[in-house]
Amino acid sequence: MNHLIVYSHPNPQSFNKAILNTYQGALQGRGHTIQVRDLYAMDFDPVLSAEDLRMLHDGHIPPEIKAEQDLVRWADVMTLICPIWWGGFTANLRGYIDRVFSLGFAYEEGPAGPKGLLGGKKMVIINTMGAPYQVYERIGMIKSMGQVSDECISQFCGLTVMEHKYFGNVVGCSAEERQQMLQEVKALAESI
Repeated sequence: MNHLIVYSHPNPQSFNKAILNTYQGALQGRGHTIQVRDLYAMDFDPVLSAEDLRMLHDGHIPPEIKAEQDLVRWADVMTLICPIWWGGFTANLRGYIDRVFSLGFAYEEGPAGPKGLLGGKKMVIINTMGAPYQVYERIGMIKSMGQVSDECISQFCGLTVMEHKYFGNVVGCSAEERQQMLQEVKALAESI
């Protein structure tokens, strides 16, 4: 299978990077082909500009967007890895979605309403959080984040969400707890 991993964290020593390395290694160990897009390392511009919109409207895809869309087309499975900041994806991952999942590529408008164009592809989302999972669940954030990322983004574009994995308390947990989380990441990759 072809896997596109879109990764977003500014610290190359972060726990999110350990998740990426574990996930990527487990997929490679099973013979999958992988492309990683490290948005910070790429210095990916997350701003959907007026020029981008004009070009897309005129049927000309800006080269930076086309390159990413080609990778999405190539992938059987797309995985997003990032922390949850202020109740959502990091700014550059959100901007990646704004720019890459454009009208005419990820969805189209029709008489019956919008239709996803990425059918047949799968989505995996792995998020870390500073507070314990139970805190986010109690205040309704897990439900809200799932509605936005799983339904309003992924399913809207025709992607089937295979798994949305949340890891809470990554700032305050022990080294042993982090190792357990990485084992869960490895098991997730091996289940694909």
